Amino acid sequence: MASGTQNDNTALQPRIHVDTRYFPPADLALPALAVQTTRLVDTYMLWVGTTDVDQEQIENAPLQGCLAKDWACAMPARETPGTPAAATPLYRSSSSEAALSMAQRLARRFKKQIFLSIDMPPSLGSMGQEGKLLLAIERAVVDTVKSHEMA
Repeated sequence: MASGTQNDNTALQPRIHVDTRYFPPADLALPALAVQTTRLVDTYMLWVGTTDVDQEQIENAPLQGCLAKDWACAMPARETPGTPAAATPLYRSSSSEAALSMAQRLARRFKKQIFLSIDMPPSLGSMGQEGKLLLAIERAVVDTVKSHEMA
């Protein structure tokens, strides 16, 4: 009977977890980042964007951002290791395809379905900071997903 109670408690556990994390600027020329993670069964929905919100109020950062600036979905290859993850852009408001390639890498690395939205101001691209910012974004997302995988 005790095992049935334990299974009932597990069944009642929420299967959707949402959290938002703050990442300080990796470089003086870069802004701080916010990463909101919605964790589902074998799926991560990630929004990452630049923010000027204080760390204590980081939950508000996604409310000031845009979900669909550069949004993609990727599925890991199940049969053949090393095969690129299948991916598709869901929405793009610019010529950037950063979310598409990054979602593919994340899906291959973590073996999970990844929905990734990158909210990056276009002004950073014109200032020549896009490459540095994308690297900081990918590091923040990898750190976030790793921490969820270990939990």
